[in-house]
Amino acid sequence: MTVLERPDWVARRHAHEQRVDGWVGPHLSRRKAGRRHPVEDFLFTYYSHRPAQLRRWHPGAGVFLADATVEDLGRDYVARPAGVTVDSAAVRDRRADSIAWIRTLLTSTAARPAQLGCFGMHEWAMVYRQSQQEVRHDAWPLRLSPAETATVVEERGVRCSHFDAFRFFTAPARPLNVLTPTRERQHELEQPGCLHANMDLYKWAYKLSPLVPSELVTDCFALAHDIRTLDMRASPYDLADLGYPPVRIETATGRAEYAAAQRAFADRAAPLRARLVAAIDGN
Repeated sequence: MTVLERPDWVARRHAHEQRVDGWVGPHLSRRKAGRRHPVEDFLFTYYSHRPAQLRRWHPGAGVFLADATVEDLGRDYVARPAGVTVDSAAVRDRRADSIAWIRTLLTSTAARPAQLGCFGMHEWAMVYRQSQQEVRHDAWPLRLSPAETATVVEERGVRCSHFDAFRFFTAPARPLNVLTPTRERQHELEQPGCLHANMDLYKWAYKLSPLVPSELVTDCFALAHDIRTLDMRASPYDLADLGYPPVRIETATGRAEYAAAQRAFADRAAPLRARLVAAIDGN
């Protein structure tokens, strides 16, 4: 059991809140003003973890917080003489099935080689054969005409292994994918080169809270934020006016740029995935 004296854990909590506020503050300001941002707001709207939950600090399992109370930290904590700690046994018992499912997904994904040949075509498949008025982010224009966008999809093909991307494909685009991902096949199909699989490390981290420290959740959030940036730069949307120059995956140069960034994200995700597994295993 690691012991944190009150000044130490209060400092860690404050540092976490300051780090998170760099993302949460602007998001809440835009929400209050009724403005949307296709990159910066995505993690707060797509995932179920609310800004206040992300901001809340947890030390992780196996850490004793001296001079703290259950009221300071919440219901997943248990009081001990002169402090509190995460009630790991109760949390693991209550979420046993979910934790086992997440662990299997993380380890099976890590065991596969990274596949880097999709070139972000999932975002193109989400607008395939749609007009500007029909697309999900209709406030921002497409870089190419609908017909030109469709031609890119048809010529490049789609090689998406991630169910939560595939389910947003337009109906005409789904038969063009070389796979048919389902929730039931998620353990079988996910691989560590997939942007969405690596982005989802944030989801698995917060679902494992408070067993994992909030610093790890935030590291996964930071990775997901940077992945979302590439995801939308390589998409068919024109976000140059928002400060996101396109990665033109319809060209050989753009595909090479995308694959290099994809490899870098896979390398960055690997230790985070390992840290999540270690937290599940109690290491």
